Parts: sequence; structure tokens; C-alpha cells
Amino acid sequence: MKLLEDRIRQDSEVLPGDVLKINSFLNHQVDPELMMAVGKEFARLFDQSGVTKVLTCEASGIAPGVMAAYELHVPMVFARKKKPSTLNDAVYWADVYSYTKKTTNQICVEQKFLHEDDNLLIIDDFLANGEAVKGMINIANQANANVAGIGIVVAKTFQGGSSWIKEHGYRLESLANIASLANGEVQFADENNEARRS
Repeated sequence: MKLLEDRIRQDSEVLPGDVLKINSFLNHQVDPELMMAVGKEFARLFDQSGVTKVLTCEASGIAPGVMAAYELHVPMVFARKKKPSTLNDAVYWADVYSYTKKTTNQICVEQKFLHEDDNLLIIDDFLANGEAVKGMINIANQANANVAGIGIVVAKTFQGGSSWIKEHGYRLESLANIASLANGEVQFADENNEARRS
């Protein structure tokens, strides 16, 4: 998605440890027009997939998730990272390890929001090692729901998450695929392919 790639080139920051900071338009401050374009693209990609709900994880997945759900005319459910006091005990739980923060969080979804006849589109902001996606797949499996596909705003294809998703038979659509952050520079996967062809 060229609009997204251009924005990453313009406003992102590469930090040590292959961390890409995009908090000026997605992870902290949100650009609603860009997120609407992202939602429209996910809706276009999964339009024929029979999606009944979008499943994402708080907090950064909510903006692209709700825009995709809006365009698909389905509800969005987000996994919470802390169980609020108002939530009953009928919840699906999954452990999610954060390589960035070096901690394990539990995410949860109230059982009444996911059903065995649901066809879920999982949306997440970032894909690196794929731990958040694995957690959401775990929750979908507990609900006996089908996973129609996984939509990622930005994927770091040089880490293991993309490969894991494809190897396990899930459809993956990422809107910006980053092949390398070497020397503090963002290199997209399509640029790598073009360089090999020339």
C-alpha cells in the first residue's frame, strides 16, 4: 500500500534492536484518514471471505481494526490486556509474550462476543515474531471460531511471524512489508525484489 509506505518513509524512526517507531500516526497519535484508507484496503482484500467479526488487540490494533470492521459492516471485538472488574469469569484467555518489553501479558475476550459460527478477520498493527497474532488465534480456537485471515498494517518479514502464519495455513495480508531495518533505514520487501530483478 503506497500511501502507507510513503508515510513510513516520511514519519517513522528506526531504533536499536530492529524497532520501528510509528507513533506519530498509529501507535500513539492516530491519523484517522490514513487508518480509514487502511480499513478500506483490508475490506477490499477480505470482501469475499464472509467475515462476521474483526478481532484485534488493544490498544494499537483498535484504530485499523475498527476501520476495517466499519468498511466490512461487521462488529469489532478487541482482546483486553487486563481484565476489568466489570468483566465476568466467562472469558477466553491467552498468554502473549512481548519481545520489545520482555514480559508476558494475558489477553482476554468475553466469551459472549465470539461464537463457533463466527468467521474472524484478525487485525493487528505490527507483525514481528507474531506473538499477539498467535494469542488471538488461540482465543479464536477456544471459541471454535474460524479464522478467515490475518490483516497486518506493518510486517517485519525478516522476523518469524509472517513465516509462522503462512506455515500454519492462515491467509496473511500485510499492507507494508519491511525486509530490513539495517543501518537505520527502512527497506520494503518489494524494493528487495526489484533490486534482484535489475
